Amino acid sequence: MKLFAVCAVLAALAVPMVRAQDVGFENPSKPKTYIVYAAEPQTIAAGKKAVVELHFKVQDGFHVNSHTPKSELLIPTNLKLDAADGVKAAALEYPAGTAYSFSFEPNEKLDVYQGAFTVKLPVVATAGEHRLNGTLRYQACDHAACYPPKTLPVEVLFTAK
Repeated sequence: MKLFAVCAVLAALAVPMVRAQDVGFENPSKPKTYIVYAAEPQTIAAGKKAVVELHFKVQDGFHVNSHTPKSELLIPTNLKLDAADGVKAAALEYPAGTAYSFSFEPNEKLDVYQGAFTVKLPVVATAGEHRLNGTLRYQACDHAACYPPKTLPVEVLFTAK
C-alpha cells in the first residue's frame, strides 16, 4: 500500500506543472501526449456481430494505469464512445494489464499498459460507413512520477458490408 500512497502524492505534486504549462511554460522533456492513436479504417460484416479493434501505443519510457488498476487512488484508462446511428455497440473489452513496480518499492505491483495495447469494440452495424467519436482518459507515469490525467480524442472508422 505504500506504493499507492506514493503514486497519489506524486500525482498531486504534478498538478502545479499543469498550471505552469497553462501560462506558457513547457517542459520539453515531457511529451504533450503519452498515448498515440490513429484511426484505422476497418471492414466488418453488416448486420452480424463483429469486433472493431482500437490500437493504442504508450510512448516509450511511460506507462498508464490499466482499465482496472489495483487501487481506487489510481486513475484507470477509460474509453468513452458516443452513440452512432446504425451501430449497436456492446461493452468495450480491455486487455489485461501487466505487472509493474517501482525500483524504490519492488514488492508493490501496479497493473499497467506499456507499449502497444488494443481495446476491442463488439458491434452490430447496418450496411455503410460508420464513425464513432469519443475520448480516452488516462494517467501516465514514468519511473519517477505520475502526471495529471489527460484526455485523447478518438475517432473509430469502419465500413459494414
